[in-house]
Amino acid sequence: MKRIGDDAAIYVVTVVTQYADLPDTPLRPSLMDQSLARKLHSEAVPLALVESALLLATLRRLNRASDLPPLPKIRSLAYFLPVIAELQQQPLPDGYLAYLRLKLQKLSQDSRLNVQKTTFLNDR
Repeated sequence: MKRIGDDAAIYVVTVVTQYADLPDTPLRPSLMDQSLARKLHSEAVPLALVESALLLATLRRLNRASDLPPLPKIRSLAYFLPVIAELQQQPLPDGYLAYLRLKLQKLSQDSRLNVQKTTFLNDR
């Protein structure tokens, strides 16, 4: 097995952890996901840009019109490559990553509240 440096290892763990923490992604990233994260590191793609792409793509999926059929689960980190490329061409304004984090956190909290309300109301 090929050894990678500490910086690369931290980068890979950070990327695959952020990926796995998103809705509709696998609980455990694949070896291909880890390999892609190493490739992103070798291409010097900043962690903040990768995180921004993960969050932006996820929020776009979550904000789809409700009358459209549901999208399939995300099966690979490669799903986010077009958004990474988009952000490399047109970076987000300063502070936008913090906004994306808060927006996803709020949507996650709202979803949990809706589930709890639904479950609670169905128990009555």
